[in-house]
Amino acid sequence: MATYKKRGYKPKTKKEKVEIVEENSTTAEVFKSLDEGASKTEQWVVKNQNYIFGVIGAIALVVLGYLGYNKFVAEPQQKEAMNEMYQAKKYFEEAVNGVESDSLYNMALNGGEGKYGMLDIVNEYGGTPAANLANYYAGMAYLNLKDYQNAITYLSDFSSDDKMLNPISKGGIGDAFVQLEQLEEGLEYYEKAINASTNDFTTPLYLLKAARVAIDLGDNAKALDFLNRIKKEFSSSTEVTQADVLIGKVQASL
Repeated sequence: MATYKKRGYKPKTKKEKVEIVEENSTTAEVFKSLDEGASKTEQWVVKNQNYIFGVIGAIALVVLGYLGYNKFVAEPQQKEAMNEMYQAKKYFEEAVNGVESDSLYNMALNGGEGKYGMLDIVNEYGGTPAANLANYYAGMAYLNLKDYQNAITYLSDFSSDDKMLNPISKGGIGDAFVQLEQLEEGLEYYEKAINASTNDFTTPLYLLKAARVAIDLGDNAKALDFLNRIKKEFSSSTEVTQADVLIGKVQASL
């Protein structure tokens, strides 16, 4: 067990002299080891300083580049893309509410009057929020034009957390698959639309569509789950009357 010795203490015996010499030797070795370690670290830093400064510089450039890109490239590009998309969006809205819908949907896709269409926005401004939104409009336009493969392609490239656009885009993919008679895929996307957001408009709509497809697939138990949820959670929806009719048919078939 080590004992504390006062400063200036002089050894009285030969044994104590040996102990003190050993302690001093051990201490010296420790400091020597630390000095050597520090020296090696310094040598490594000196030897690799160009590499270290290069890494630090690269990180700084990435951060500054990101900030600069957002300020001087991404933001102006997004603003320009939204301006370019205005006319195409107007065509789409007119197609939804108008009578010559097919020609208007085509103009929304391909442009008109010297203005970009949604496909141009996707190609020219890829990676911007405007291009993402253009994927949605393009997909829905193709869906209304009965071009179901392109509808799936463009709607699949759209992503959003919006409580309406998110389920509608997934439900649109479901509609396209059903029209292509790929019922399993259609049901899968109707369920994604149901789970994407709970609201009084899209949820009962896709619950009803999912129930119809489940019936066609012979899965009456799943169909009843969808229909009963409409009755329980969305009793004031327009879909509840159709749900009652389908429940009666499913129960009769059982």
